[in-house]
Formats: sequence, structure tokens, C-alpha cells
Amino acid sequence: MSLDIFWFLPTSGDTRYLGKSDSGRPATNEYMRQIAVAADQLGYDGLLIPTGSSCLDPWVTASSLVPVTRRIKLLVALRTSLGNPTATARQAATLDQASGGRLLLNVVPGGDATELAADGVFLSHDERYAASDEFLTIWRRLLSGETVDFDGQYLKVQGAQNFFPPVQKPYPPLYFGGSSAAAHELAAKHVDAYLTWGEPPAAVAEKIADVRARAARHGRSVRFGVRLHVIVRETNEAAWAAADELIKHLDDETIAKAQANYAKMDSEGQRRMAALHGGRRDKLEVAPNLWAGVGLVRGGAGTALVGDPETVAARLKEYADLGVDTFVLSGYPHLEEAYRFAELVFPLLPGKGRVTVDGVLTGGAFDVRATTSKENAA
Repeated sequence: MSLDIFWFLPTSGDTRYLGKSDSGRPATNEYMRQIAVAADQLGYDGLLIPTGSSCLDPWVTASSLVPVTRRIKLLVALRTSLGNPTATARQAATLDQASGGRLLLNVVPGGDATELAADGVFLSHDERYAASDEFLTIWRRLLSGETVDFDGQYLKVQGAQNFFPPVQKPYPPLYFGGSSAAAHELAAKHVDAYLTWGEPPAAVAEKIADVRARAARHGRSVRFGVRLHVIVRETNEAAWAAADELIKHLDDETIAKAQANYAKMDSEGQRRMAALHGGRRDKLEVAPNLWAGVGLVRGGAGTALVGDPETVAARLKEYADLGVDTFVLSGYPHLEEAYRFAELVFPLLPGKGRVTVDGVLTGGAFDVRATTSKENAA
């Protein structure tokens, strides 16, 4: 089974130690380019560019990376609570053209009411998903070449058109992650790939089964992915020591403050992440080699696979056996960890061989370019 391995772009800054501000690296465009070029050259399939009030704008960032990368896909956050589908369809088509068909979209309705209020959005959790349903209905039709009239509860367009078609047909693939029933229904109805944060395999299996069943009721099928951090070293002992090192500057007050902030969110995924560790640093291995230490002070994906290359590869294969074909990974600091993971783990992953087209590494589930020769998995 061929796996897509994505890396993460830390557009809110990077660090060696969680919770320690004076060890950070600012999110400069120069540093983002360093990471993107490294991930491209190392053979990662995609690069997740996140969104949030503390992040660089994902669309501007992605645009700045097009000229310096050659083959890597750019997974850009699509905020359905902000903007409108007609303008966003135009943006997506333009960026897909500019990148030569390398654009992917990560649908984000939003999970932090405080952040949304600052952006002028005052919808409840389920209202945001209902609005996203309308947004994606219009957006997909526009990029498929239709002229759209739509009069919904949240959105209305008349004679909407997209005059500049994307390279990818019918539109750049849609990714999405969410843990509530409303999120699963949105995924089943609209997206191409459902991403879950790194919960224990049994919990991931339940989510996959639910989304798959819902998609079948819509006459659709959905691919699946997992968003994880990784801490891989040449030995298990060194990997666990690195995990301890990452949080060695955290104190109980910092953890409690972070967890109190996350508890205010109406995100089901964030609630599930917090429940894995309960704010305690003494029970962080929540499944074999699955460590919840990142989630003590980081919102969103809060778990990491920890171990030597063979152990981490085996844990990834456990998720792959559930039907997962995409992993969106990250590590601290992101530049160094991108090299370390590629060098240590890529040779051990099934189907991680690449093909060469005019000297350019290509591959991945959404790569439709012609291929000429196979390379070894190493």
C-alpha cells in the first residue's frame, strides 16, 4: 500500500522546547521556505499550511512557496467561516494554476469561538458546519464549471461563475478533520480525504468506520489520514529521552493555563485530545509509543509517535492497516525533524518508492503525471 507522507509548516513559529518562549524561532517567510524546500527535496508528498489568528496567512504563504518548490503538494487551509465561496473558488483555481496542479485544500470551519468572534463570526458549532455544507456545495459546483444560483440559510449567490478553471479536475482535492457527528457528516458529503488527529488505533478505527458508512449513504467513498507528531531517534531510549527533553521546561501552572484555554473551545476533537492525558504529565503514553505530551500545551494535534525507526514505522503500519493512506507529520524543530524522519523512517515504509519524471521526484495518491521509472523505496 502506497502511503502519502506530508510534513507541517509551523507558521506560528517553531521551537526546541514546548512552553519556553525564549527558545523559539519566529515564523519568518525565510524559515518557512527553508522547511518547504527541505520537505520537497526529501520526498515528502505534501506540506500542511495551517490557519489561525497566530499563524501567517496560509494563502499568501503558499503562494510564496510555489516558486521555490518543484513537486510537493501544498495543503492550504480553506476557512469556510470566512470569505465567500465564489471568491475562494477563484483563489483556489488561480493558485492551482500557479502551482501547476499542486494545490490541496484543508477545510476548516473553526473550533475556537474566541478566535472566530475576533474575525466577526458568531455561529454556534453546528451552525458553522451547516454553513460549511452550503459553502462547499457552492464551491464544488463553481470549480466543476457550473453557473450557480443558490439560496440557503447562510449563503446566497446568483449567477456565480468561476472563469479560470483549476488544473486538477474537477477541483483541487478537499481534506478535512473533525470529530463531531456534524463534522463526520460534512466529511461524508463533501471531502476527498478525512483526517483525524492521532488517537489510539481503536478510536481511529471507530471514526473511520463512521465516516465510511456515512459516505456510502451519500454514494461516495472517502480516503483517510492521520495527523501526528513524530519523535524518532536511532534507539527507543534516545527517542523517549527526546520526548522528555521537549517538555522539560513545562511547569504545572503553564499546563493548567493552556488546558483551561482549550476547555473553552467547542471543538470535539480538542476535547478528545485533552481527555487522553487529563492535564497530567505522569500518564502520557496513551497507547503503545503514542505520547500525549505535546497536547499539554499545544492545541490541535497533541500526540506523537515515539521510538526508533522500526517501532515508528510499525505503528504507522498499524494505522495503515485500518485504511489510512496519508500521514501529516511534524516534529520539533520542524526543519531538523523533517530530515531525521525522512532519513530514518522513509526506507522502512511500504510503497514509499518514488518515480522520476524529468529528474523530478513525484508520487502520491493525487499525482496524475506520467511516470517513467521506478526508484527503490530507500
